[in-house]
Amino acid sequence: MSSDAKRTSSLTTEGLGRAPNRAMLRAVGFHDDDFTRPMIGVASLFSDITPCNAHLDRLARKGCEGVRAGGGVPQIFGAPTASDGIMMGHQGMRYSLVSREIIADSIEIVAGGMNHDGILAFGGCDKNMPGCVMAMARLNVPSIFVYGGSILPGSGADGGDIDIVSIFEAVGQYQAGKLDEQGVHRVECEACPGPGSCGGMYTANTMSSAIEAMGMSLPFDASNPAVSAAKEREAFVAGQALVRLIEKNIRPRDIITRKSLENAYTFVLALGGSTNAVLHLMAIAREANVEWTLADFDRIGQKVPHLADLKPAGRYVMNDLHKAGGTPPVLKMLLDAGMLHGDCLTCTGSTVAENLKAVPSISQIQQTVVKPLSAPLHPSGHIVVLHGNLAPEGAVAKVAGLKKRRIVGPARVFDFEEACFQAIQRREIRAGDVVVIRGEGPVGGPGMREMLSVTAALSGQGLGETIGLITDGRFSGGTHGLVVGHVAPEAWVGGPIAFVKNGDPIIIDADAKTLTLDVDDAELARRRQGWVAPKPREERGVLAKYARCVRSASEGAITS
Repeated sequence: MSSDAKRTSSLTTEGLGRAPNRAMLRAVGFHDDDFTRPMIGVASLFSDITPCNAHLDRLARKGCEGVRAGGGVPQIFGAPTASDGIMMGHQGMRYSLVSREIIADSIEIVAGGMNHDGILAFGGCDKNMPGCVMAMARLNVPSIFVYGGSILPGSGADGGDIDIVSIFEAVGQYQAGKLDEQGVHRVECEACPGPGSCGGMYTANTMSSAIEAMGMSLPFDASNPAVSAAKEREAFVAGQALVRLIEKNIRPRDIITRKSLENAYTFVLALGGSTNAVLHLMAIAREANVEWTLADFDRIGQKVPHLADLKPAGRYVMNDLHKAGGTPPVLKMLLDAGMLHGDCLTCTGSTVAENLKAVPSISQIQQTVVKPLSAPLHPSGHIVVLHGNLAPEGAVAKVAGLKKRRIVGPARVFDFEEACFQAIQRREIRAGDVVVIRGEGPVGGPGMREMLSVTAALSGQGLGETIGLITDGRFSGGTHGLVVGHVAPEAWVGGPIAFVKNGDPIIIDADAKTLTLDVDDAELARRRQGWVAPKPREERGVLAKYARCVRSASEGAITS
């Protein structure tokens, strides 16, 4: 390995004055010749608090082997994770989106402080992916992200596949008298059979797919299952590939561009991904100094069809896409159709088109997971950006698989998630209602909670297609139904959602892309008079810091 490949670590290790630094590094295994090699930070978000991350220590060690084989010196370190699935439905969920910022900060602190020449990061749960890539974009040293991979599906009572959303919906079925306690317990025991992230096209698989299409991870990264030799081989190869990136001096901001962000969001739309992609891609763009707004999401959404029959709206999970050929064949079909920018540089050192040159199009493979372009599930994007007097800065809705894309109904207003969930348990929500959950935004929450417990319970009660739901918080990638999140400005800073009253007519129109409170302007202005910003819910700690620093959801809820 040529010393020319060293870029920044010489600040830490080179010269007589750095002898104390080298002394400490010798204590952790460095030899004389290691100080002439690229020093690579290997960020492992391993944790046994969640199946998404429980196997990452093994993959990170494989990555270290790859770095060594490529001629670099790996330095493994930890970064925190938070489990969205386990924190769902209670106060712990406030820490979820905050963890994205903490992950980015943690990686920046270690890799920046050590002057690492490159970053190889291993993540699994939802916020891991954007958090890692945000740090990579900030530091702008050669970097590759490795996704821990998707969990295998569990087995339902009828022999069909089940996953984490199945147990959330089973709770709603129990509340509706459609399933007994024993039935719930069986789903609980079978839904998560081992390591890996939630299996449908929820946030983890959405963001890993986006990052692969963006070029910040290797081909097949998003679709290689967690429990597979393919994922372990990929981890090793990623370590080797990162050393080559350092030799070529290819950095994240060479890869993350407007065109590569378009590729990323195009893939999200084709696969039917989570609305969280809007927040996270916006945040990554900000860290990479790329101009990107909600209008860009809307522009791309008008021309990209929804093709993949993946959960939560569809029938299949990511493992089925893996068996059908994986993510690259889908990208190849989109490239052949002119929907991707083939000239974008990737972390392989080659372009998107060069990476896909020998890959067959999914249209050439006999499978049922991805529809042909001639017969899409829906001809345009399943994520729509809404505006109106209830969301002057915008809001985001996911309409995949919906038969009903417009709802007019009376508001049922709740000032936090738990109050709504209790009303659902009491069977107080009726078909035709528009449920409003406010005070759950980035500042108000604080932390912009996801509300899968609410939406899954409503679906379990059979109300998923007959009600509307809007919030200044978020929805999980596992959510299904006409739900609108990220309403901005949020209630806590005086957004119009703060002034909705029970019984107010609300119109959600996904086709017209509008979110309207059907109250005249004079009445709305009267309600605004005398409004006083509520006191922060948290006075100290990380949530209080977040609430003071965070920006609007319409800007990606970033804190920088």
